[in-house]
Amino acid sequence: MPKTCFILNPMAGPSRRLDMPALIAEHFGALEADYEIRLTEFAGHAVELAKQAAADGFRVVAAVGGDGTVNEVGRGLLGTDAALGIVPQGSGNGLARHLEVPLALPAALRRLARPTFSRMDVGVMNGHPFFCTAGLGFDAHVSQHFAEAGSRGLSTYLRVTLREYRRYLPVPVRVELNGQIEQTNCYVLAFANASQYGNNAYIAPLADLRDGLLDVCLIDALPVIRAMKVSLGMALGNLPQSKAAEYFRVPRGRVSAQAPIGFHVDGDYLGHATEFEIEVMPLALAVAV
Repeated sequence: MPKTCFILNPMAGPSRRLDMPALIAEHFGALEADYEIRLTEFAGHAVELAKQAAADGFRVVAAVGGDGTVNEVGRGLLGTDAALGIVPQGSGNGLARHLEVPLALPAALRRLARPTFSRMDVGVMNGHPFFCTAGLGFDAHVSQHFAEAGSRGLSTYLRVTLREYRRYLPVPVRVELNGQIEQTNCYVLAFANASQYGNNAYIAPLADLRDGLLDVCLIDALPVIRAMKVSLGMALGNLPQSKAAEYFRVPRGRVSAQAPIGFHVDGDYLGHATEFEIEVMPLALAVAV
């Protein structure tokens, strides 16, 4: 069993209500595994803790939390020999679902005790690494307002999405992908390393974590009928076949917006910008699942 360090976000999902260290001790400690738990205390702390855990010789550094915690731990492990593990405790768990990590805590811990090691690609948007998805436009706008909503969970996310759908206006952008330039409106421009945002909402169901490419989903406008097609396509995992969105597969891209546009990485809103550079780092992160 690999020596494992758990990076625990005590404010993520069920972790706020459960004694997670005790549950890890009950289920993981019972396997006589060598492990340690380190708690995050502020935003960005998991990056520092993951770097230190790798330096301390842990073979696996496991993010206990949602996609935000996974992103921080993954960033801390880039350039190290340690592998990212995931104990999904967030509201979306996009990367965990793509990697087929069990969502039930006991099963996730049993899997982590005897993991399979591999490597995965890492996306980068304007210098910010992402492991699942990054994007411009409406999804970033929703991420911004979701973070300000005061509560988490799928119901809050759906409420914010429906409210902001009536308010959001697309931004004209210049998109360069595979040497081709397209002038279009950006309602959603998603760069997917993994297949889904989370909660089995498949924005790029054909995305492959190990192909050295990002799957790009462009939606230039979202009138009601198309919005219904997009929602159904994401739920069923057949959005590309619905023709409600345009898809590309690229190792890198460049976007220029006529006005500042919001962007996110792995669901965390990072602000507004007018220029974006996006690329993939092939097989840059070790994973243990």
